[in-house]
Amino acid sequence: MLKEMKIQTEIREATEFIEKKIQAKPELGIILGSGLGELADLIENKTEIDYKEIPHFPISTVQGHSGKIIFGNLSSRYVLAFQGRFHYYEGYEMSKVTLPVRVMQFLGVKKLIVTNAAGGINESYRPGDLVIIKDHINLIGTNPLRGANISNLGPRFPDMSEAYCKEWRDIARQVMGEIGIPYKEGIYAALCGPSYETPAEIRYLRLIGADLVGMSTVPEVIAANHGGMKVLGISCVTNMAAGILPQKLSHEEVIATTEKAKGYFIKLITRLIRFLD
Repeated sequence: MLKEMKIQTEIREATEFIEKKIQAKPELGIILGSGLGELADLIENKTEIDYKEIPHFPISTVQGHSGKIIFGNLSSRYVLAFQGRFHYYEGYEMSKVTLPVRVMQFLGVKKLIVTNAAGGINESYRPGDLVIIKDHINLIGTNPLRGANISNLGPRFPDMSEAYCKEWRDIARQVMGEIGIPYKEGIYAALCGPSYETPAEIRYLRLIGADLVGMSTVPEVIAANHGGMKVLGISCVTNMAAGILPQKLSHEEVIATTEKAKGYFIKLITRLIRFLD
């Protein structure tokens, strides 16, 4: 019980700090993955808050994650964008990995877009593709809801049958068609990391139905569903996963590919959020 009280205190104190810094209630949250943080540069009338300023927030240690909250207007919506996330492989507890989601929940946010850089398992994908996540497979080895349930955060056994809102996926399909981005949809598998997967692991993931692989997103989506949020997930395919092509994998390649894809990504998000209700 002491652990659960501590978690609630941390969420409340972080939320109160952010509330004092922003000028209005955010309507939509966005978590920006590796190399995708430049979307936040388009936010107008913005307030920037470094993670290190916020009580109980950890520090993002990964290249491509600048570690800031940006609040302001994007496509006529008040948004709260997180430039960088926290990962289980960095050594953080799941309560820290999901702290941004819980803070958004306490701020009254009901809509969330999660983005990530992912390896492509589906051989119809190519580096630079934007893929809408339709479902996920949690292979991290734990769950952010493990332990005593905190009832004011959500129910003991939350439904995950539509973890990624189908209505929003349909809207994404329409918007992508309008702006000339091929619509691709897939299942995202989350592993603990930080080592990249072996070719044998990728063959296993393909066998169980995964199209994409990464080391994030799933804990945030579980927490968001627990808290009653609608979620849209978008992966940027930064490389083909191990064993598919004769190549070595590196984080530098991830950043380089997201740099090339960022134009399409920004165009998609800025148009898409107008229609997410």
